[in-house]
Amino acid sequence: MENNKQVSERIHVLFFPFMAHGHMIPVLDMVKLFSSRGAKSTILTTPSNSKILEKTIEAFKNHNTDLEIGIKIFDFPCVDLGLPQGCDNVDFISSYKKPGAGDLLLKLFLSTKYMKQQLESFIETTKPSCLVADMFFPWSTESAEKFGVPRLVFHGTSFFSLCCFYNMNTHKPHEKVATSSTPFVIPGLPGGIVMTAEQANVAADDETPMGKITKEIGESESTSFGVLVNSFYELESAYADFYSTNVAKRAWHIGPLSLWNRRGQKANNIHEEEECLKWLESKTPGSVIYVSFGSGNNFTNEQMLEIAAGLEGSGQSFVWVVGKKNQNQGNEIHLYSLCIFIPITKSVNNYIFFFFEFQKKKSEKEEWLPEGYEERMKGKGLIIRGWAPQVLILDHKAVGGFLTHCGWNSAIEGIAAGLPMVTWPKGAEQFYNEKLLTKVLGIGVNVGATELVKKGRLISREEVDKAVREVMMSGEEAEERRIRAKKLGEMAKVAVWEGGSSYGDLNRLMEELNCRK
Repeated sequence: MENNKQVSERIHVLFFPFMAHGHMIPVLDMVKLFSSRGAKSTILTTPSNSKILEKTIEAFKNHNTDLEIGIKIFDFPCVDLGLPQGCDNVDFISSYKKPGAGDLLLKLFLSTKYMKQQLESFIETTKPSCLVADMFFPWSTESAEKFGVPRLVFHGTSFFSLCCFYNMNTHKPHEKVATSSTPFVIPGLPGGIVMTAEQANVAADDETPMGKITKEIGESESTSFGVLVNSFYELESAYADFYSTNVAKRAWHIGPLSLWNRRGQKANNIHEEEECLKWLESKTPGSVIYVSFGSGNNFTNEQMLEIAAGLEGSGQSFVWVVGKKNQNQGNEIHLYSLCIFIPITKSVNNYIFFFFEFQKKKSEKEEWLPEGYEERMKGKGLIIRGWAPQVLILDHKAVGGFLTHCGWNSAIEGIAAGLPMVTWPKGAEQFYNEKLLTKVLGIGVNVGATELVKKGRLISREEVDKAVREVMMSGEEAEERRIRAKKLGEMAKVAVWEGGSSYGDLNRLMEELNCRK
């Protein structure tokens, strides 16, 4: 991927990610991408989140001194806004949430409007070429339009999920079934996609606070300059076309973003990362399944025990990423640290590592592991407590499958790595992503999750065992699944190289922004 600075020498792009790990990481990739093409980039964020972003940006600039990337910190008085002190990130909320505290997540969504005036003042002063703002800042479209600045929406999910959401809200099939578990076909959508109301996870009433936010997001998107999607055309062409024709005025696919900027996350220190890669090097190609449930891993001890037993029963080698137990959270497991990997060369061993903590809690007895588990699994399974270098692990030749919660960042990274997946959606848009992986692309096997994880249904060890075996073992169906996954991984890489679909879409966008100057 060659730099193409002449396309966008004078472009200044503001990036405004929502305050959550899963939203900030792809935006960081996007910042690196735009900046490497010659754009000046400024990330807008809040005090606590700036600490998460600063070292990564510093690493970007140290690696390439030509990059012009800055941070603008907006005031966000958490206590005055009804939030605990320093609670300006979704990932922090789980550490504070206690009975009687109210819906802190909803409060955070609503409180973002406090930054509206600050955004407008900054736009008026800097006169940027464009504002790329997260979907959860619907009010930013009006702010940008006030000064003639185009606002691009970043959803951080697939075209498929966006189409599903649109048709669900347009046709409301969930209101025409007897129960929340009654299956229905999403009307008007290619592929005959079957869902239940609970899986669709749409607001039951447009007048609820969350329903109003969803409505505002849709209205804001329809009047915006367009939408950026972390995907590539060949992956979901029917849904990219449907979305561009029926939903958004304009959409650009510029992914997989992780392929533009190879990076990963880290557990506790460089030594652990080295041990992980060393462990993988000792394994047969394609023999290891990687298990990770993202930053919102809120399984109970009982569920974690079933996962552990299922992995053991499958007989497969595994790398399992878990979180640190939060003492204030009873039976939930939570992740707490982050490291960004900046590539120096294409070798997986030549990376700069930056580690910093979200929150550090004292460890307590790990009641979620069976007695003697790690000793029995020595040499067979590797447990990483905290964050792991996910992109590096997925790309390793020893890894042959991915057990995922179907968050889009993880799903698209698994696709880019050419891996078949065991799907375990828990909430948000994850059931949509799971349908894309299992029913449309044919590269996923469902573990048995049919409802939101908060409902408390236990997925048994037998179900985990069966799904892992189905993905990892031999057999005609499994081999065909692997072939499909590998082909998609190859297509993903082609998409971001010169002449590829995502490369071309990014060029067209930046040329258009440059012409607006």
